[in-house]
Amino acid sequence: MQGEKIMNRKGEKIGWTGGWLGAFCWLILLAAIFMFQGNFKAGFCGIILFLVALGLISFLSPWKHPDTKYWKLLLPLYTMFLFSAGILIYFYGGLRNAGLNLGCFLWLPVLFLPFLTVGKRTWNDKK
Repeated sequence: MQGEKIMNRKGEKIGWTGGWLGAFCWLILLAAIFMFQGNFKAGFCGIILFLVALGLISFLSPWKHPDTKYWKLLLPLYTMFLFSAGILIYFYGGLRNAGLNLGCFLWLPVLFLPFLTVGKRTWNDKK
């Protein structure tokens, strides 16, 4: 029974999928806001970015690539996240119009901690 729990790893799968969905849910919400405001170009762009993110989350799941280092699976998702933020800031008309300044990005180094903490692991590594 204990071995079954370890092999299934349902919690880790939920964590990966749910965590990344949470990281990208702002895209669909912001797309809806853009659409409501009549900015359909930005709205459709947000929807497309969200759908691409969903595809990446599924495709890059560690259990589908059990011998790949986590950092290689994280890098495209982080790139997509930052690219999406940049695109939607652009649609807002820049940092000032979006209500942001450079100080808002002081948290970015913390965002990259998973590269240091689990980046060298693989799905098949023993705990």
